[in-house]
Amino acid sequence: MSARGGGPAVVAAALASVCVLVLSGCSAAGAGPGGIVVTTNILGDVTREIAGDEADVTVLMKPGADPHSFAISARESAIVEQANLLVHNGLGLEEGVQRNVDAAVEAGVPDLAVAEQVHPIRFSGGGSAGEADPHFWTDPHRMRTAVERITEHIVSDVDGIEERAVRDNAAAYLAKLDELDDRMSRGFDRIPDDRRTLVTNHHVFGYLAQRYDFTVLGAVIPSGTTLASPSASDLEDLAGTVREAGVPAIFADAAQPDRLANVLADRAGVDVQVRSLFSESLTGRDGGAPTYLAMMRANTDAIVDGLTGP
Repeated sequence: MSARGGGPAVVAAALASVCVLVLSGCSAAGAGPGGIVVTTNILGDVTREIAGDEADVTVLMKPGADPHSFAISARESAIVEQANLLVHNGLGLEEGVQRNVDAAVEAGVPDLAVAEQVHPIRFSGGGSAGEADPHFWTDPHRMRTAVERITEHIVSDVDGIEERAVRDNAAAYLAKLDELDDRMSRGFDRIPDDRRTLVTNHHVFGYLAQRYDFTVLGAVIPSGTTLASPSASDLEDLAGTVREAGVPAIFADAAQPDRLANVLADRAGVDVQVRSLFSESLTGRDGGAPTYLAMMRANTDAIVDGLTGP
């Protein structure tokens, strides 16, 4: 039998060697332990841009899921605990998988809680007042800091990568973030000062408001988490504030039902639009926000249209 032709024994030996090399056996998905595991799909998209072809990136949160409540399977939990690097948002965002993150960190998995590294602000009102706000990604300038931190951790914690390639990927993505920041600034400059007011489904746009000089008037769910719920008096109070301020639009998360936002618009007793934003999750490829950059561009356009319309 020639080496060129091989045979069943040779093929079996070759497959066994490959399985040993990837440390995982030959799984149907082709993915084994190691690599980079990311909790949210927003950070997953950004991490993939930085890692490029240098490392496998597993993203736990599915498109359209709620980062506060999504959960993972036992198999996914095992993958988390075998990662070379665990990238998570932190500051209490991933409530449904926090115990999995804590278990991995306790087991010695290198991790990066990104939101803790970007000079977080605190909620100023509602049930989360005084707590650190985890929704930093609504400010692309803070996402620049996130990219820098993720890059350093990939370089230091993930074996077998080409550092130069990772740093080049990061530099290219930082340039795209600068372009995004400029585009958002130019778009928001079209909104008159007396209309730069945001009412949202829950408190998620504090960083954007700080960066681009908006006032957050209130939220339908007066909390930093979607797991909270408003009382009748909460809705009445906010409706009165919206009516008095003459807010032309209320913004609801595209991934969440907008029933409460519509109820608020009705109670306000004025003609208030309810517009959709992609606030906490990316979508599938055809959903309008398949990447972080696309999400932020779509949100900018929606906010500008909602606040400059009749």
